[in-house]
Parts: sequence; C-alpha cells; structure tokens
Amino acid sequence: MDVAARRASRKAARRLIPFLTLCYVIAFLDRVNIGFAALTMNKELGFAAETFGFGAGIFFFGYFMFEVPSNLILERVGARRWIARIMISWGLISVSFAFVSSISALFQSLGFLFFDNARTFYLMRFIFGAAEAGFFPGIILYLTYWFTADERARWIGMFYTGVPLSSVIGAPISGLILDTLDGSMGLSGWQWLFIVEGAPSVFLGFLVLKYLTDRPSEAAWLERDERSALQARIDNERKSREGIRHYKLGEALTNPRVLGLSIIYFGLACGLYGLIYWLPQIVKGVVTDTGLDRVTDISSNALTGYLVAVPSAFAIVAMILWTRHSDITHERVWHVVCPAVVSGLALIASAYLSNPVLAALALIICAMGMYSTFPTFWSLPTGFLTGSAAAGGIALINSIGGLGGFAGPYAIGWLKDATGETTLGLVVLGACSITAGVLTFLIGHDSKLEMAAMRPGPQTCRAR
Repeated sequence: MDVAARRASRKAARRLIPFLTLCYVIAFLDRVNIGFAALTMNKELGFAAETFGFGAGIFFFGYFMFEVPSNLILERVGARRWIARIMISWGLISVSFAFVSSISALFQSLGFLFFDNARTFYLMRFIFGAAEAGFFPGIILYLTYWFTADERARWIGMFYTGVPLSSVIGAPISGLILDTLDGSMGLSGWQWLFIVEGAPSVFLGFLVLKYLTDRPSEAAWLERDERSALQARIDNERKSREGIRHYKLGEALTNPRVLGLSIIYFGLACGLYGLIYWLPQIVKGVVTDTGLDRVTDISSNALTGYLVAVPSAFAIVAMILWTRHSDITHERVWHVVCPAVVSGLALIASAYLSNPVLAALALIICAMGMYSTFPTFWSLPTGFLTGSAAAGGIALINSIGGLGGFAGPYAIGWLKDATGETTLGLVVLGACSITAGVLTFLIGHDSKLEMAAMRPGPQTCRAR
C-alpha cells in the first residue's frame, strides 16, 4: 500500500503543484501590482504616499473579515468550485481598478459625493480583499488532503514560489506595460496594467473547475489502487493525530498556540507586504537619482521592473532548498526563526547602506530569508490541526496575521510623509520580522504530533 501511495503522491505533485503555483502567481500579481501602477497612477489620481499606503493595505481588512467563513465554505463545498469562484470574482474586480476615476465619477453623479478617487480606491481594495479571502488558506488546507506531514513543507514551499515568481515574471512585464501601452486606446499605462494582469485570473478560474480534484478518492487520473492507498494514508495520518489530540473548530479558534501563530504571521506579513508594495518606488528613486536609466538607455519604469525581479529570483532557489531541508530533518522552529531574523537584519541594513550595490545585496539576502520563512511556517498549524479545526485555524491565522499586510505598507507611507524618506519605515518592518522569529522560538512546535502517522526516523525532532 505504501508503494502505491507514494506513487500516487508523486503523480499528485506533478499534476497539482505546477497548476496551483501558476494560480498563485496570477493571484499575487493581481494583489500587489498596484506597487507598479503607483509609479504613474498616484500622480494621475492625486494620491499622496499615505493615501496609497492605506489603500494598498485596506485590502487586508476585507481579507480579514471573510477569511474564516470562506475556508469553512471551501471545506463544505469542495476546493474545486470554491477556488474557481474566488479566482473569477477577484479577476473581474482587478480589471475594474483600471476605471477607478470613472467609477468615482459615477458615484458622484448619483449623489454619493463622498466617493472621490481616493475613497473609491479604498472601497474597491476592500471588496477585492473580500473576494480573494480564502484562496491562500484554502490551498494550504487543500494540500493537507493530498500530502502527509513528511513531505508537506516542500510542496507548500513549491506552491509558495508563486510569490517571488510573481515578481520575477510580473515586475519586468509591469514595467513594460507602463511604458509600451501608455496612451493606447486613450488609457494610461497603469490602467492597461490592471486590465492585462487581471484577465488571466478569470480564465484560470474557469480552468480550475475542469482541472482540480477535491480528494484522492475522486481522482480519475490515478489508478484504482493508487487512489485507495493515498486516501488511506491521508486518513490514517488524520486519525493518528486526532487520537493524540483532536481539536474542534471552536477550540482551534481560541487556542493560544493558534493566536500566537497569528501574531507571528502578523510580524512576517508586515515585512513582506511593506517591502513588496514599496520596493518598486524605492528602486525607481535609486534609478532616477543615480541616472541608471540614462546609462543603460532603458526607461526608468522598465529598468525598475528588471531590478525588482532580481531579489525574488534568488528567493525562489532559497525557498526550494530550505523547505526540502526542513522536511528531511523534520525540523520546523529553527527553519522559521533563522530566515525571519536574518531577513529583518538585512532589511534594516539596506536602509542605512549608502552604497547602492551593498544595499541591493542586503535586499537580496532579505528577500531570500523573508520568502523562505513562510512555507515552513505553515507546517506549524497544519502539524496539529485537522478537519474543520484546520480550515478555521489556518484561515484565522492568515486573516489576523494578514492585517500586517495593511500595517506594513501604511507604516511606510505614513513615515515617508512625516520624514520625507523610507529609512525609518524599513527599520520598523525589519524589527517586525525579527520579533516574529523570536516569538516562533518561544512558542515552539510539537514535531512528535506532526509526525504522528509517520514512522519515526533517526532525524525526527523531539518536542521542545
């Protein structure tokens, strides 16, 4: 049975992981492409730095409010239908950002004078967050239906490469769209950015309905013995873990460890989203100040796109190697602590390094550490939660922690308006990552419970 289960697991990985990663690339690109749009959008719509930071971050309030209900619905109706709904709705809303000023004018013509460009932008970002709520935690939950604890970190890690891949692929494309399509059909480059990068989500959403399978037992693309063996292996892990400690939904939502992991994720998200949303503007400032665009004869927007992609390219390699090492050693805590602390220190260093080359090196190290932290982090809650408790607990962690996606970008915008530069904001974000690493060490992790259904190997960690 184990041979058939392993064979089925390899087939599932080959079929599901590349497709889910592609979906995440598109999802994350739609979520953060306002960082590039801001290069020209802010001036055209009259947005100050604080306005942009607030609008970028308010996405996570909609995300926060609908995350847990969304994941519970996914568990009930199945991942295939619910993920398709999420992708189609967020794709349509993403495209509509191209027409913020027109939507604002429509509101005002109907007598809703409160909705100027900024407030319309806030409202749309909030709705966008509500529409996307449940996608990421839903996929994390979905992967527990297919892969056991001994291999889950590496596949979460492969799926999570969608985040840096969205930058590696999306950053150069975004820069080119801003330049090459600006003025086409009477639309600005930033408007085309939302249209071109939002449409693929709708297409992929319909493809999800045909391509995804909810459970191994329903997979027609597996042999009969493979289906039954893999489903039995997944069920056995769940029963073994629940035999040690079974959490109900209400217990998971009030569990101190779950709440502690939410705080940790908040700190990690502050650093990640603060950097992602503001890095294009920071890099473009360096490009303009140093005259790199004139030296290379490449437009500042296009060159910014290429440079922003570099740290993410290094991060992809680091993520894959780091998560594989975590699975091989069955160790989780230090695989979160080390990259979180290193990324925070590197981000602080980048804020004070006057040499652009050294600052770029610090940002590359920061990205490698920051991105490597997240996949292994998600092995912590999935290591002790199952069923509806996993659906609710994972969603709660992602929703509360995701508010860091509001706090980080807004903090940089507020501090930039107050001080005229982003230095202090980067220090604050770095401190958040370091604090998250320290809290992870203090909370610890029960590796024995996570590996409950696995045969204990010589490298298996003991619970701290």
